[in-house]
Amino acid sequence: MDNPGRNIAFIDHGLFPGSNKQITRVGLGGEGILRTTGKSEQALAVITEAVNQGVTYYDSARVYMDSEIYYGIFWENHQEERESIFHTSKSADRTRQGALAELQQTLDRLNTSYLDLWQIHDVRNEKDLALISEKGGALEAFVEAKDQGLVRHIGVTGHHDPQILTRAVEKWPVDAVLMPVNPVEEIIGGFLTHTLEAARKKEIAVIGMKVLGGKHYIAKDAGITAELLIRFALSCGISLAVAGCSSPDEVREMALAGRHQTPLTSAEKKKIVNPFIPVAEKLAFYRGSVFKKL
Repeated sequence: MDNPGRNIAFIDHGLFPGSNKQITRVGLGGEGILRTTGKSEQALAVITEAVNQGVTYYDSARVYMDSEIYYGIFWENHQEERESIFHTSKSADRTRQGALAELQQTLDRLNTSYLDLWQIHDVRNEKDLALISEKGGALEAFVEAKDQGLVRHIGVTGHHDPQILTRAVEKWPVDAVLMPVNPVEEIIGGFLTHTLEAARKKEIAVIGMKVLGGKHYIAKDAGITAELLIRFALSCGISLAVAGCSSPDEVREMALAGRHQTPLTSAEKKKIVNPFIPVAEKLAFYRGSVFKKL
């Protein structure tokens, strides 16, 4: 691939747990411009910049509108890049048959023969746990796909209830968990206490999402930038953080955060957390109606 603009500055890397594949500690999220339809030019500009910056982790989901299609257009034209990157997607279907059908759609849309990580998407409540785990449930599809080599790793995601996500991590044969990691979660607890502890005990990958709070947490006048929030997440003992980007400039800021190899100190983290304390529960908007303070 001819990339005269490729940035050669090093982004911090690490091995994906249980793998010999190196991943950057920042990844391109499937939100932002990617969670749209009919915006191929803008989406491809963001993906191209991520590749040029050296990002190797790429997030998506079957329900993220045309995100998989945008990626597929890019990888079709740059097939030599596929083996050097770590591609993920997700299925929110709760049945074996439905999840396997979505996986085939995902592979077709991404123009790839396999996923590095396929994730059980958005596990929210007891009903989800039961449906996914029962005979004919989605968990069967994920295990089957891994056994067949269609996916290298399987994971679970959730941002509503840390108790539910923790149970999924403990009970299911997952290799990764995707969960909220940000100053609000540092205050509230749950994901960064219970779920993170369970993932560490199991020695699986922990991927941070909601690191910018949908950009609601950015307060440049107070010195809280996207770069600082990403660095905060990376200082919470996780494997990597993903962020949705809407422009090449946002990709460059994300990559810059990944080039800081020294974690924030406890004092630096506390300084970032303090402004969020009075409104933390309100800012945990993504927890929805099942919000619980743990």
